[in-house]
Amino acid sequence: MNQLLRLYTKALEAVMAAGLALMVVLVFGNVVLRYLFDSGITVSEELSRWIFMWVTFLGAIVALREHAHLGTDALVSRLPRAGKVACLVTGYVLMIGTCGLLLSGSIEQTQINWSNSAPSSGASVAIFYASGIVFAVSAILIMLNDLFRLATGKVAAKDLVIVRESEEDL
Repeated sequence: MNQLLRLYTKALEAVMAAGLALMVVLVFGNVVLRYLFDSGITVSEELSRWIFMWVTFLGAIVALREHAHLGTDALVSRLPRAGKVACLVTGYVLMIGTCGLLLSGSIEQTQINWSNSAPSSGASVAIFYASGIVFAVSAILIMLNDLFRLATGKVAAKDLVIVRESEEDL
């Protein structure tokens, strides 16, 4: 499962890089067209916003997998192993519940907006809300995998604290 998640996050990183490159081309191209030729690509702002939303959620998946989210570990890092495990399990259960709520809401919004068309592209607005579904399902699977690894004793003591105090620790 770890190998599959590793391949999945590598694929997400490639998709994010392509999305960022496409955003740069769309926004820069539109700026150049507006200032030099007094025209523009109508759909570029909308597509850039949608791509930004997708890149943000996909990046959150990768960060969750790599335990790269920032946080405060001042208390948890000082606890004994049993305390760290209890905090980790509690945190994951709460996060899985939150992702379940996000999944439910994203599914509802996707269904509600399935037949609504975006103003400039005409694409279904459900594409925008589907990013929440992809994130929630991926996050739940990653956290369940981490909990399974914890239950089977495959988590080292240093990996029981899953946040970093600063970006310098990454």
